[in-house]
Amino acid sequence: MRWQDQELATEDPGALPGLGRLAGLVRSVRTPEFAGVTFHEVHAKSALNRVPGGSPMPFSWTVNPYRGCTHGCVYCFARKSHTYLELDAGHDFDTQIVVKSNVGSVLRKEVSSPRWGREHVAMGTNTDPYQRAEGRYRLMPEIIGALSDTGTPFSILTKGTVLARDLPLLTEAAQRVPVGIGVSLALLDPELQATLEPGTPAPKARLELVRRIREAGLPCGVFVAPILPYLTDSSEQLHDLLRHLADAGATGVTGIPLHLRPGAREWFFGWLRRTRPDLVGHYETLYARGANLPAEYRAELSDRVRRISAEVGIGAGADGQLAGRKPVRGVPGDRAASFPAGSLPARALPAETAVAAPTLF
Repeated sequence: MRWQDQELATEDPGALPGLGRLAGLVRSVRTPEFAGVTFHEVHAKSALNRVPGGSPMPFSWTVNPYRGCTHGCVYCFARKSHTYLELDAGHDFDTQIVVKSNVGSVLRKEVSSPRWGREHVAMGTNTDPYQRAEGRYRLMPEIIGALSDTGTPFSILTKGTVLARDLPLLTEAAQRVPVGIGVSLALLDPELQATLEPGTPAPKARLELVRRIREAGLPCGVFVAPILPYLTDSSEQLHDLLRHLADAGATGVTGIPLHLRPGAREWFFGWLRRTRPDLVGHYETLYARGANLPAEYRAELSDRVRRISAEVGIGAGADGQLAGRKPVRGVPGDRAASFPAGSLPARALPAETAVAAPTLF
């Protein structure tokens, strides 16, 4: 792969906002294989991120090797996080990607500390660790090794078929620590997928990824997310998708309705006006009170997904899968939703005093 790069040997006031102070540790990279995308390689000060108190998430720690995502999903709830870097939540989120090039070595130091309690670490909760750039940077093998070598349970959520590359590593890790794997897939229509999430692997490719994960002897829960009113939420569409997921061997599914936080909301409505202007009024009514759909819609959708899942023979949620103080409930858009079975480690070790709080990177 031909890379055109510029190394910064001194503090650069013209660098990506917030990165100029990392003198000697930053380079910005462009390549024809990622037309229009710039990768900003940084040396992270910390790899572990503490989940804020009060979050419904069933884990306390995350690792995000990338910031921004070339998947380009118009609905991505993580878009606003790019504004913390003084970048916009729309085009910049898709094309200005921060790569924590030393994340594996930093993580190994943190989880090797005597203070580390070997708590569940989740990946893919903000941006996808197996987006296309992972094929070049190969950050995940070192991350997987650091976690499994230190007895740290972990989970991965992805849309990226690059994960198939690491199936041997994940299979080996699962012999040492509890491992959960989740794949996100909400629709089968390739034409809708191409405009809604243009940088993601095709639906058929993700179905094949689920199949390969299961053939490797690993669990795989599927997040049917996000489910879009009037576009992907009919019983016929859901039944067809869940039947394919059952055939692929998914261990569990959870249906999650579209959640529109600030940043994602503006970008999504721009897409809606361009592609389905007839639905703009309906969506403005549905989301008039905030980021979540009305409670009655969410409850009906959850019941319907649960019923169809039972019909096609897919397992239940992961409510009893993770021991500890936190319930296995709560996702963006629905704090009462269960994680799908297989997407979380089967057990977690007791929490102890953890490493120091992380910095921005």
